[in-house]
Amino acid sequence: MKNTNPDPAKPIGDVTIVADFLPSPEQLIPKKNTVKVTIEFTKESINFFKQEATRHNTSYQEMIRNLVDIYVKQHQQ
Repeated sequence: MKNTNPDPAKPIGDVTIVADFLPSPEQLIPKKNTVKVTIEFTKESINFFKQEATRHNTSYQEMIRNLVDIYVKQHQQ
C-alpha cells in the first residue's frame, strides 16, 4: 500500500526563499521621548498601581506614565 500522506518535514511543490523582512523585537518597542525623574509616592498608591499592573500584565511605571500623559493632554486643550 502506497503512503498518501506527505512528509510534513518536506516542502510541497517549488520553494522560494525570501529575505527576512520582519523587524527585530527591539524595533517593535516604540521609543518615546522620555526623561527620568525621581518622585515620591505613598506606599498605598504604588501598591495600587502594582496590583493593577499585575492584573493587566504591564508595568506599574508605564501605567503611571500613561496617567500623567493623559492628564497633560486633557489640560493642554
